Amino acid sequence: MTLATLLLPLDVVSTTGNLDVELSGITDDSREVVKGGLFVAVKGQQVDGHSFVAQVYRQQVGGIVVQSPFQAPSRVRKEGGPAWIEVRDSRKALGQLASRFFQNPSQALRMVGVTGTNGKTTVAHVSQAVLEQGGYRTGLMGTVGYHVGAEYQAASHTTPGAIPLQAHLHRMVDAGMDTAVLEVSSHALALDRVEGCEFDVVVFTNLTQDHLDFHETMESYYHAKSRLFQEFVAPVSKMGPKRAIINIDDAWGVRLQAETSAPVWTYSLRQRADIFATNVTLSMDGTRFTVHTPRGALDIHSALVGEHNVSNLLASIGVGLARGLSLDDVQQGIRGFRAVPGRFERLEAGQDFSVIVDYAHTEDALAQLLVAARQLRRERIITVFGCGGDRDQGKRPKMGRVAAQHSDVVFLTSDNPRTEDPAAILRDIEQGVLGLSASERGVSYVIPDRRAAIRAALLEARPGDMVLIAGKGHEDYQIIGKTRHRFDDRKVARELLAGLPDRRKR
Repeated sequence: MTLATLLLPLDVVSTTGNLDVELSGITDDSREVVKGGLFVAVKGQQVDGHSFVAQVYRQQVGGIVVQSPFQAPSRVRKEGGPAWIEVRDSRKALGQLASRFFQNPSQALRMVGVTGTNGKTTVAHVSQAVLEQGGYRTGLMGTVGYHVGAEYQAASHTTPGAIPLQAHLHRMVDAGMDTAVLEVSSHALALDRVEGCEFDVVVFTNLTQDHLDFHETMESYYHAKSRLFQEFVAPVSKMGPKRAIINIDDAWGVRLQAETSAPVWTYSLRQRADIFATNVTLSMDGTRFTVHTPRGALDIHSALVGEHNVSNLLASIGVGLARGLSLDDVQQGIRGFRAVPGRFERLEAGQDFSVIVDYAHTEDALAQLLVAARQLRRERIITVFGCGGDRDQGKRPKMGRVAAQHSDVVFLTSDNPRTEDPAAILRDIEQGVLGLSASERGVSYVIPDRRAAIRAALLEARPGDMVLIAGKGHEDYQIIGKTRHRFDDRKVARELLAGLPDRRKR
């Protein structure tokens, strides 16, 4: 594709140089430029790509895109150099250019976008299972990984950057996929990573405190999420029907319902909605309920555990029906789906108590996990968790408080401390624990070493107890300082369970 053709959809301020060149690639990373490629200078959170323009200019690139106004160094833009394109917003331009370079894959796919603080991963995975049951060939991108058919790649971000996102979608088209399900993070929306995508079905699960280190306020956080429902589902190139599926048990969802640009189906656990559940039965073996939908009612049996997953299932049912599936396909797709890695994942090693690993890393998600545990377990709940470093500090005491309120025993430990002092993070969490009276909270211990904390929790457990290891879920690493160490809660717990005294085993 020539540079001139690639630039057609852009809001271009000015151009100089030869635009009639075939491009060999596109990148926003100066370390990845190739001869004949296009470099897009984007101001990032830590690095400004414009700082590398002079360096890139000498590398025989096909063109350079910068955000206007930008004063190039005097030695740059001399006659005979690569084409120079100034745009009003280079970050937005990056997504549009990437989409066009990879042949606008979102136009060839039915696009399902799922956003919200909690539940995105479960809704995305169940939706994929339901859609495949209905005959759609469905790719998936999300927190756990990126799936194209049988091919799997570990996720670097919940939603990848604009160029890898469009590249993955293009691979889905090449592999014969007709549908893509994406977890769409607030960071991705705020940073225009999904620019160039047009969605067909969008889902809102909830909005609770998280990522305020980035968004600063809940209003800003909501605004980022709402873009999926206002900008990226609006009809542009697609003629097919659009649908927004919104949780109205969440106050932000009620607001979003009135502000989305697409026709809405609401869903709820607490009130009548377009999609709602009755006759809910919860157990450690799974969940049963009757769902009422715009297409009729049906009985659901799912292996997923906990009331919060009923809400996630309602959203996934909405996705299936919005894509035209029959009630029977929806029912069978949910029945056949077993689990999401690291989401209420049960570990069995012959022990006489339950061990659950879960990704819950916000106050709301941890509360939902603990409520689900209490509904399913008569004996004690023993919780192991921590909070990440270099992230929203305001949620730490809140998570400590909710853990202490709903657990019999709590082990506070490190999550991914990153460059923060682990002890300082734990002190922040402990403020929420100690803010409760002795009668309002369970027993708590502080053990900074995560492996030691998990071991202590397993040794503490009695027959019939439930040990919840929260915060990291599917992650197989722990970031201490700037170093990523191998650490998987599931693997560590299994190793420790294997070494328990025989009296702890059935």
